[in-house]
Amino acid sequence: MVTTQIKQLEATKAKVIKLESAIAAQLARELAALPRKFGFPSVAAFLKAVKSAAGGRAKGAAKAPAGGKRRKRAVITADTKAKVKSLVQAGKTGAEIAKGVGISLPSVQNIKKELGLVKKRG
Repeated sequence: MVTTQIKQLEATKAKVIKLESAIAAQLARELAALPRKFGFPSVAAFLKAVKSAAGGRAKGAAKAPAGGKRRKRAVITADTKAKVKSLVQAGKTGAEIAKGVGISLPSVQNIKKELGLVKKRG
């Protein structure tokens, strides 16, 4: 019957909740023991060592540019677009245009696309 299955489902859900709780508690105990396990006197010392081993940054964090500072975001004006257009017509490459105008290569590509200066792929 359906009512029997519903009761079984509720009992199973209760078991899952209990198991999740037990796993969370065990995980917390194991994580709390890590500093001692590896011979560190405190959590702070352990975290410092982990960060140092990871190169001072978290996995997946954006890598800073070589100079240590991020480049300012370019403001694309009508004048910028006109310069890009004239350099494209002069036969310059995208990299040359980017360097000459002071914007990124993807910005040059976006401007060329916007101005219809890019050939469609066939």
